[in-house]
Amino acid sequence: MLNKNSIWKVLSALFVVAMCALYALPNIYGEDHAVQISAGRDAVVTQSMVEQVESALAEKSITPKRIEFENEQILVRVSDSDTQLVARETLEKLLGDDYFVAMNLAPDTPEWLESLGGTPMKLGLDLRGGVHFLMEVDMSEVITKSLEDAESGFRTSLRGEDIRYRGVKQVGNHIDITFRDEDALDKAKFFLRNQSRDLTFNDVDDLTLRATFAESKLQEIRDNAVKQNITIIRNRVNQLGVAEPLVQKQGADRIVVQLPGIQDTARAKEILNATATLEFRMLDQKNDVRDALNGRVPPGSQIIEDQQGVPQLLEKRIMLTGSHIIDANSGVDEYGLPNVNISLDSEGGNKMSRSTRGNIGKPMATVFIEYKATGERNKEDKLIFEKEEQVISVATIRAQLGSKFQITSLDSPKEARDLALLLRAGALIAPIQIVEERTVGPSLGKENIELGTQAIVYGLLAVLAFMLVYYKAFGIVANLALVTNLVMIVGIMSMIPGATLTLPGMAGIVLTVGMAVDANVLIFERIREELRDGRSPQQAIHHGYDSAFSTILDANITTFIAGLILFAVGTGPIKGFSITLMIGIATSMFTAILVTRVIVNAVYGGKRLEKLAI
Repeated sequence: MLNKNSIWKVLSALFVVAMCALYALPNIYGEDHAVQISAGRDAVVTQSMVEQVESALAEKSITPKRIEFENEQILVRVSDSDTQLVARETLEKLLGDDYFVAMNLAPDTPEWLESLGGTPMKLGLDLRGGVHFLMEVDMSEVITKSLEDAESGFRTSLRGEDIRYRGVKQVGNHIDITFRDEDALDKAKFFLRNQSRDLTFNDVDDLTLRATFAESKLQEIRDNAVKQNITIIRNRVNQLGVAEPLVQKQGADRIVVQLPGIQDTARAKEILNATATLEFRMLDQKNDVRDALNGRVPPGSQIIEDQQGVPQLLEKRIMLTGSHIIDANSGVDEYGLPNVNISLDSEGGNKMSRSTRGNIGKPMATVFIEYKATGERNKEDKLIFEKEEQVISVATIRAQLGSKFQITSLDSPKEARDLALLLRAGALIAPIQIVEERTVGPSLGKENIELGTQAIVYGLLAVLAFMLVYYKAFGIVANLALVTNLVMIVGIMSMIPGATLTLPGMAGIVLTVGMAVDANVLIFERIREELRDGRSPQQAIHHGYDSAFSTILDANITTFIAGLILFAVGTGPIKGFSITLMIGIATSMFTAILVTRVIVNAVYGGKRLEKLAI
């Protein structure tokens, strides 16, 4: 019999709609004003601190809605923004500089829904408020580091080929290699020009060869520095659980960072200004650190203090930088002691293997380097940075290391987790500094949400009224599908990791509301045509849905392709618009073709009908 529902269609429609409705549900619970407490590098947040926090807030007559301890962080939920501000000031005085106390907005999603992975939609800066930073990359430092790597590589390569040289020295933006005789110079020219095609080699005098990066290689280094810093900034903010950032390149050496929902710019700057690199170096065991402290520092060594302020004498030669680390996880070794498991890329694995081959049984140090801006600029109007170094780990090399190895001799699991986080988040290949910051207040974001919601509601009501008047009973079916479509858009936006709703995205939803009934109009008009041609109501429904399918598919695919192109080539607001547009097109096709068919078949299928209310 015509127009009977199959079980799989009914179950498919119910399952998809129910899942989208479930994941759309967190959006109705709103958010709490919250104060987040996290530890600095030399501190730890423990469960016992919760009582201290409660007592301090009670003294100020503040009654939190809830205090949560999770992932070594404390989250204090309060009722309003005024209480939030007082709570932050109180906790900052209580905890001091060893802890970060930041204001934030925390979703008020029930625990049972969170356990199922339910989270509200992420809102963009224009809807939620937050902070906007413009950051500048120090390109002179990245060129210098690349030259240092090349200098170290020349020494290793020439020794490996048994080509004798007098010295390898970095001078400005080039490297001068001096040889003992013309025969060694000729061998080196042939070898280095074939091995290092990204460098140009020219004679300076009879026994000196000068290596300089080609302009194409310099541009590649600059581009990679910006790309790597973008990835690392995103990883650091994500892994610290502060916000889902929007991080984009702007110009040749600048990066835009937007942190929706962050109200405390100081906390955000603490995270972003922790720009650092990592280096692995050998301890200098041939010389005495006490002699070095008295002014007799060997030419190839350097004094760097560890986290306890104890001076360590290290070799200047860098075995490996953190840019080669692709993964790091904390764990325990066979004796139950904390360690960090590190994975390197292929180039890093080869470097580590060569460097550790002759150093088994010797101590290797991990050096943490921060670049802090002085606030001054040089003659080229570039920021001037100060370099601060600290030894964060010293471990003995047990065997020749490759692309996977462990760092041991750590004091605690907390130290292992912190080191793994730092290594995993990556080492910035060049220092960066905030050159501009803006704060978007939550009140402006709230106003944008209200206006956008009004536009969606008014557009929805207008379409619902039109469909009800024009298509009668079938208009009710279309309206049910339209409301379902809106719920599905919200649910899918909430499920997609990284998807952010912006003001243009809300415009995309308004447009989708109007477009969503197009498919129903095509189907209903085809049913009307079939009725006018003398078909029975059941045949008209059957042929109406089947005949309209190809037209609906063609029309929506072309619009979807346009949305896909906007997403691929657009940035910021354009991407926000295209995401909601594409999701709306997909859900409108699903509701028009499957959901309305299931409803119509449930109401009219298998019945003797004289006419249809259409």
